[in-house]
Amino acid sequence: MPIRQLSAETINRIAAGEVIERPASVVKELVENALDAGARQIEVVTVAGGLSLIRVGDDGVGIGAADLTLAVERHATSKLGDEDLFNITTLGFRGEALPSIGAIARLSIKSRQREANTGYEIVVDRGVKETVRPAALNAGTSAEVRELFSATPARLKFLKSERAENMAIAEVVKRLAMAHPTVAFTLTTGERTGLRLQAQPPGADGHLARLARIMGRDFLDDALPVDAAREGVRVMGFAGLPTLHRPDPGQQYLFVNDRPVKDKLLIGAVRSAYGDLLPKARYPLLALFITLRPCEVDVNVHPSKAEVRFRDAGGVRTLLAGALRQALEAAGHRASAGGGAATLEALARTGGVWSRAPAPRGAWPNAHGPAFQSLRGAPRLPTGGDTLGVAEDWQAPLAGIAVPSADTRTGAAPAPEDLLDRPLGAARTQLHETYIVAQTRASVVIVDQHAAHERLVYERLKAALANGGVPRQVLLIPEVVELDDDAAAALIEASGALASLGLVLEPFGPGAVMAREVPALLGDTDVKGLVGDLAREAQNEASGSLLEERLAAVCSTMACHGSVRAGRRLTAEEMNALLREMEATPHSGQCNHGRPTYVELKLADIERLFGRR
Repeated sequence: MPIRQLSAETINRIAAGEVIERPASVVKELVENALDAGARQIEVVTVAGGLSLIRVGDDGVGIGAADLTLAVERHATSKLGDEDLFNITTLGFRGEALPSIGAIARLSIKSRQREANTGYEIVVDRGVKETVRPAALNAGTSAEVRELFSATPARLKFLKSERAENMAIAEVVKRLAMAHPTVAFTLTTGERTGLRLQAQPPGADGHLARLARIMGRDFLDDALPVDAAREGVRVMGFAGLPTLHRPDPGQQYLFVNDRPVKDKLLIGAVRSAYGDLLPKARYPLLALFITLRPCEVDVNVHPSKAEVRFRDAGGVRTLLAGALRQALEAAGHRASAGGGAATLEALARTGGVWSRAPAPRGAWPNAHGPAFQSLRGAPRLPTGGDTLGVAEDWQAPLAGIAVPSADTRTGAAPAPEDLLDRPLGAARTQLHETYIVAQTRASVVIVDQHAAHERLVYERLKAALANGGVPRQVLLIPEVVELDDDAAAALIEASGALASLGLVLEPFGPGAVMAREVPALLGDTDVKGLVGDLAREAQNEASGSLLEERLAAVCSTMACHGSVRAGRRLTAEEMNALLREMEATPHSGQCNHGRPTYVELKLADIERLFGRR
């Protein structure tokens, strides 16, 4: 077949196939044009998932009559003044969006400049351009797309349901709204206004308010500010606490020069920063904005501009990961605020209904008896009635439960009152030999002793490893651990790196290893259990470089065996020492497996639970 030149209509449709994948692609291009035009209010309306109608209106600077004709020509733009493709300061440029849309649909653009008395309209109907004519409208631009893909009906077969297309459109609008909090956005799908975002004031508070409207109240409560800069590159935004996570990366928002991107390099940096703070297959919530000189990033490597290429990719990745780590370390022991709220909601769902009927009168037990000794220092109950209006002598009698079924006192001497002002408060008791209950001035804190101590041991192991090696203790009697041949071989292959973590293993015949030294931080640990777990870790690795690639996982396994186990009775001094160390240790709000180590129940919320507020 001889070579021939394609027609202009076919060329435009090929270009449209690269740029316009679905209705959300049209919305993205039109909203970006509105933002580049300096709009402060943008309204998006769609019908039938965007196939019947897409209309984007704005109050930007508008387009003159002469420019309207050029706007629908291929490779015509107002966003590239000096034709330098490596100095793009707008959300463009590829120069193909409007003519590509006009090639596969009916495109109508109405616009009036702010200083002009008359507006103008141009229509491109499936590649056929009409002449410019006067039109009546307010200052700004209104772009309307009808019968999308009518010129390329084969594309319709690849689209998803109307609901899925509406969700994709909403996601596009949300991402652009996050990067421009001072602009008001409205999205209407069909007859329903699904998104209405008011313009926010400039600054971090306004930006966080916009993010909270899109990402939810939980993110507002648990967001950590991120701000770092180096060599002309700045990373700022907000990242959620590690205990705030999702089963998919749908709320990981990354931006480069206010352009939403899905870049593998940046996603890898985020994964590296959170590292061992998240459970497996869980993803953090964050919105991070990278700003750098336009000449340092190529935004035209992908038709939809979703991917970028950095000139100094390693430097950007290091800065992003470092900024995130710094923010997470600054959070210290802080855990997700949603944990306490979820606990109270669960209690409210399972609790009974309070009766306001008067109870039989009965005698109160002796206030100096043993039932009250362990409660000294706690807030006193009201004596003149409560918010329910129930008088003291109407309370249910306590004579039958005056003597507790077990001694729950934390010790003979009450904890110092100044501990109530500490973030995790003063330990009051231990329940089921597993949970420490502490009290602050305004809350009750419940700590999982095993999970908390596991994180503390883990952080000590990592710090010792970073400082040249983990101190060891020699076993008086070496421990022989029998394994299968493959597991023993895998451990011996990694024995050199294991020694840097304080665990010295030697071969001991076929299918067995001998442990001569263990990390001193682990104390009296279950050596056989530890070696068995490490053997399973080694066998699960495809290569022999287990410890080089997964030192964190090995440290986590060791910490789990060296921590305070559930079922161990602690003294008041031990419990308070654990709380103080948690306050001083970064990341102690979650264990090595990403689960929270404590929940905090605000006293005001507890009072509401009991109808006292």
